[in-house]
Amino acid sequence: MTNYAFLIDQRKCIGCHACTTACKSENHVPVSKFRTWVKYTEKGTFPAVRRHFAVLRCNHCTNAPCVTICPVNALEKRKDGIVDLDRDACIGCKGCMQACPYDAIYLNEDTGSAEKCHFCAHRVEKQLEPACVVVCPERAIVAGDLDDPNSEIRNLTARHPVSVRKPEQGTGPKLFYIDADSSTLTPNEARQENMYLWSERATPAPPGSNFDEDINVRVAYDVSHPAPWGWKVGTYLWTKAVSAGAAMLAPFAGALGLRGNLQKFGPEAAALLFLGITMILLVVDLKRPSKFYTILTRPNWKSWLVRGTVILSLFGAALVATVAAQIAGLDSIATALRYISVALGAATAGYSGFLFAQAEGRDFWQSPLRAPHLVVEALVAGAAAALLAGANAGNLLIYSLAAHGLFIASDLFTKHGGGDAERAKELLIHGPFSRAFWSTMFAAVVGPILLLILLPGGAFAPTIAALAAHAGLLVFGLLWVKTGQAVPLS
Repeated sequence: MTNYAFLIDQRKCIGCHACTTACKSENHVPVSKFRTWVKYTEKGTFPAVRRHFAVLRCNHCTNAPCVTICPVNALEKRKDGIVDLDRDACIGCKGCMQACPYDAIYLNEDTGSAEKCHFCAHRVEKQLEPACVVVCPERAIVAGDLDDPNSEIRNLTARHPVSVRKPEQGTGPKLFYIDADSSTLTPNEARQENMYLWSERATPAPPGSNFDEDINVRVAYDVSHPAPWGWKVGTYLWTKAVSAGAAMLAPFAGALGLRGNLQKFGPEAAALLFLGITMILLVVDLKRPSKFYTILTRPNWKSWLVRGTVILSLFGAALVATVAAQIAGLDSIATALRYISVALGAATAGYSGFLFAQAEGRDFWQSPLRAPHLVVEALVAGAAAALLAGANAGNLLIYSLAAHGLFIASDLFTKHGGGDAERAKELLIHGPFSRAFWSTMFAAVVGPILLLILLPGGAFAPTIAALAAHAGLLVFGLLWVKTGQAVPLS
């Protein structure tokens, strides 16, 4: 068996970027995108300052999380150890970019496909070395078979101490370094500023990269890594919660005081409306939305993107069947379907917790509490929607908001994940996101609870509390998605 890997000898690297330009030329990499790049850090205090280099790229991991999360099997761990990507199959969901702990995957805006270093597989298959190896003037890059006892890379890794990036992630990276300074391999050991050695940054420095101004190491040059997921993903968490919450409370609509068509059709109408918005957000966020159907025609069943799509489809089918049974006067069948929709609604709300956990590059998203927390958020959304419809759901909203607040506190004030998770929490609690976070907690969690307790019979109290709860869920989802991506990975 062949087991290809890279070794970078940083004793020899002169930071010339020949590997970068050769890679871009060989693989037609777009302007501003990189499959391999050279990062510079400067360490020390003037005049005793030293510049360090590191060549960064895909690590061709033994346990590649990008392969697991890809919903359409566009990423493949080949038998020779190369992690390859089928650009024609990719739908542009950007899940692989979130799963990679090394920021080694970029999105080609021209084609809508993810791309990355593929070990110049087209050259390797013809017994040629990767382009970066050929052009390196110092022979600082070595590629070869780790399982071949006579290979150069096998001998070098045996004779010299080597390091890898983020071994704690458990991915089994196969990009080895000799004598690389830790400040180049560990993102948060170096301060990132808005000015580089020769220019301003293309994008502002990530908020999680410049906490400690006393750090005497700074990034002098790097490439841009914009956050892959934006407002559509944050909003989808709220719309999905509204849909799931409405369905989860549907069997109890009569007990909550809803009557007539509101009791009979209201929960399903709300659930279907917000489920439709959810699906639109998910499809529009794809860079290749026309290929959405391939999630079901070439599915990777290990991916929670696929499992989630199936759950959403079953949930939608159950809602439509419930409405059909109600229109046909089949009340007993409609009631049974409503109870089935409770389970499917909980699954619809909670599956995203497992999806975000597959985004292994983001430590902040690895909380084991996230899936049950999402179910509680759905109850908040359902209770708030019921209040707006005139139901007696004040107590339910109080209890579900209290549980929501406890989940947030448990997640933020107990340790889980790695150091990146702790840095992200600092961003949310004390950093640049703290004002929005604490405002949301007081105005949309504590505020509605106090309003409903102190003014239970107020004319506008239920409406204000319900609207505040919905706004809070939306803002919290947006903050949660943004915070998870605020700590740099490379």
